Order: sequence, then C-alpha cells, then structure tokens
Amino acid sequence: QVQLVESGGGLVQAGGSLRLSCVVSGRAFNSRAMGWFRQPPGKEREFVAALSVREGPTDYSDSVKGRFTISRDNGKNTMYLQMNTLEPADTAVYYCAAKSPGFLTDIIYRRATDYNYWGQGTQVTVSS
Repeated sequence: QVQLVESGGGLVQAGGSLRLSCVVSGRAFNSRAMGWFRQPPGKEREFVAALSVREGPTDYSDSVKGRFTISRDNGKNTMYLQMNTLEPADTAVYYCAAKSPGFLTDIIYRRATDYNYWGQGTQVTVSS
C-alpha cells in the first residue's frame, strides 16, 4: 500500500516563501518518478514540477520556473517543493504524485495521468 501525505501549506503574503513536503510510505521510493500539481480555485489541476527517478533531471511549468525548486531525499522517502517569491496566482491546493516503480531513470512526467498515486492535497493561499 502506497500513501502520500503532503504538509507545509498555509497562508503567506505575496513575496513570501513556503516549503511543501510529501512523505511517501511503501516500498521503492527511490525507483519512483515524482511530481507536484496544483488546482487553483475554479480551475482544473495543472502541472507544477516533476523530477525523475534519478536525482538530477527536473522540469517546471513556465509559471513557476525560477521561483520553485523540486527535490527529493531518498533516505527520508520525502519529496519537497520550495516555493519562493509567491504570488496570489499561486493560490491553490497542491498535490504530490508518485508513479509506479520503473527503470527509466531520466524520464520526467508532466501529465497527471502518468501518475498512479496521489496525496490528499495541502492548501496554499497567497494574499496580496
């Protein structure tokens, strides 16, 4: 059984920072590609950032590139999203996602349908 639990969301003023965490239970965390998605109020879920199985290759949506940083700590079964210079447009429920274990170590997945497991979401609200 694989479970993902996000934390670190909250209310922050524009220009501030937050760090989201996603703890993954179950086996083979270090063989899973991982990603962050978000769903703004009244909108569909959208891609934010992702990283491959091998620590190194990452990808970001244009709207967060240069402000957000995705990372993973395989020793802690945890993925992070460091969010800096937050804007009101970043307000959303943020979800972490994990793919089933694989051997394509450098592939990065941007589509929600590529992922097999999801967390419950954590709310991020940025005030102007």
